[in-house]
This record gives sequence, structure tokens and C-alpha cells, in this order.
Amino acid sequence: MKPSIAIDMDQVLADFYSKLCDTYNKNFGANFTKDEFLLTTQRDLSQEDAKKFFALLNEPDFFRDLAVLDPDCIEVIKGLQEHFEIYIATAAMDVPGSFNAKYDWLMEHLPFIKTQNIVFCGNKAVIHTDFLIDDSPRQLEAFSGTGLLYSMPYNAAEDGYKRVHNWREIQGYFMELLAKK
Repeated sequence: MKPSIAIDMDQVLADFYSKLCDTYNKNFGANFTKDEFLLTTQRDLSQEDAKKFFALLNEPDFFRDLAVLDPDCIEVIKGLQEHFEIYIATAAMDVPGSFNAKYDWLMEHLPFIKTQNIVFCGNKAVIHTDFLIDDSPRQLEAFSGTGLLYSMPYNAAEDGYKRVHNWREIQGYFMELLAKK
């Protein structure tokens, strides 16, 4: 039986924050750059505007046209799939309107992933793979296997996990593990 890896979608595979920043700027008259937006966790929105922003994220196609975050991810995942069982675990419960668009995105960019290996969840404590690659320390904390923190400006202060910065580094990490066997 192959060891297993679960991979988060947003900000690990798909560039969610670029579209989020553009949507925020367009709808709320802001002027964030993507880098500024990545560092900003609290946005100055009224409760009414926060509801409007959440509704925009729940538009049926919001997640459909996200760019691939790192162009190497597809090739690396294909290679890892030879030695590991690959799962995609995305916290879609945070944005329930995203299910179809996320599924379509995955089918376009990662059609070689078995559909039964795509998990739409909330808390990733339900994921029982050997490894989880995620940008959220909160999700890694809930996970019982080995967590790899995909480095982002908003998680820079986190030091409780092995940090990975790109997909070539992830490839190196797992190839080194295989070489030790």
C-alpha cells in the first residue's frame, strides 16, 4: 500500500488570493496589491459589506477560473502519484457555493486525480492520510499525520511545521523520503 498525501487546493494549488484581492478592490473601492492583501487578515468591512463579500465568493463560478499557483505543481503531483496515493482535501464547507467550481477546476487542471480522491470538507481532522500539504496552520493542527506548511506571508510567523515554499521543494522532500526507504 502506497503512503498517502492530501493536498489543499486554495493557495497551495490554486491562486485564490489574486482573485479575492481583485474582487475586494473592485467591490469595495480598495487599492490593495496582492502582497498587501496576503498580509491582511482583518478587512475593514461593515457587517453588511462582509455579507456582500461572502456572497461574491459564493457565486457559482467564483473558484472556476483561478490561476494555478505554481506551474510546477501539476508535473510534481503526477510524479508523486507514482509512489503515493494523492488526495485533494479542500475546505469547501467554508464557501458552500464553491463545490461545482472547485470540482470543475480540479478536473481541468488535475484530471489524473481519481474523483473518489477529492474530499470536500471543513475541518481536516477527518483526513487520515500520512501527509497533508496546507497553507493553514489551523488545518494542520487538526490533522493527525505529518503536516507540511505551504509558505505564505500570512503564515510566516508559524514555526510548528515543516515549511515548504514551492512544488519543487515538495518534490525534493518526498523524493528524499523515498530514498531513505
